[in-house]
Amino acid sequence: MSIISKDIQKAISILENEELVAIPTETVYGLAGNIYSEKAIQSIFETKQRPLFNPLIVHISGLDQLSKIVDEIPEKAKLLAEKFWPGSMTLVLKKSKNIPDLITAGKNTVAVRIPNHSTTLELLRKLSFPLAAPSANPFNNISPTKPEHVERYFKDKLKMVLDGGTCKNGIESTIIGFEAGEPIIYRLGALAIEEIESVVGSVAVMNEKEKNPDAPGMLKKHYAPTTKTILTTAMESEIKKNSASRIGVLSFSKSYKTKMVAEEIMLSTSLDLQEAASNLYDAMHQLDHLNLDVIIVEKLPDFGLGKSMNDRLKRAAF
Repeated sequence: MSIISKDIQKAISILENEELVAIPTETVYGLAGNIYSEKAIQSIFETKQRPLFNPLIVHISGLDQLSKIVDEIPEKAKLLAEKFWPGSMTLVLKKSKNIPDLITAGKNTVAVRIPNHSTTLELLRKLSFPLAAPSANPFNNISPTKPEHVERYFKDKLKMVLDGGTCKNGIESTIIGFEAGEPIIYRLGALAIEEIESVVGSVAVMNEKEKNPDAPGMLKKHYAPTTKTILTTAMESEIKKNSASRIGVLSFSKSYKTKMVAEEIMLSTSLDLQEAASNLYDAMHQLDHLNLDVIIVEKLPDFGLGKSMNDRLKRAAF
């Protein structure tokens, strides 16, 4: 029997019972639990097989809840929150004392966002607690953008996937921390750097940290298919090099189909980076389940959302 359901009341009951529900957001599906339940939070780490040093993101329904989660909000954080929430931006701020250390990996900061998805906002408004929700996939695997992706991963471990359809933005939120009040990007994501800089001016990027990461998504290997994956700007030569293998191709907008290529997916034939981002993880899921020997991925234009997608693909091919 499918665990996918649109029943918000059922999701509330499961979450109030300190169990987990996979929830939709505009970025990817999250594996959600009550932030104040040690049982639920431990269960998130165990279900995902996620290391405890990797902090979680707290999801709230509105700015009025932020003061319960954080102690300090720098001026530039306020500007960003007013502009981009609800939306695909996570802010890392000094945490309030009532936020459990388990969520923050013992740090004095907490990652928080307001998701831009009507189903999950309705759920959050009806709950008496915020939700911690990393992506609903086993650690290091491809993030899920459809309820079926989550069900494939966790059908024996979860009671419910709250069905919110296909995630519109398709890659994780952009994570922004602050040092001396100045924003610094810890993870590139579904909100492009150019949009952030239009509000707060130039921002630094520090999005790799293997030890004691400041935010999720900073590890070198992440978001990876089980199939060997190669990221390249030289598609034709890479296809020839692997001609003895069963090849899958993931390209931006151009077809590289020859008799050497078993399967091909183009992310956006209209050269639309937003469409490409929306399709990226689903395309990776599809290719990863076709018994290929290798997936050859075309590097995207390195600006806007292309930069964020290249970041994900670099970690997938690491």
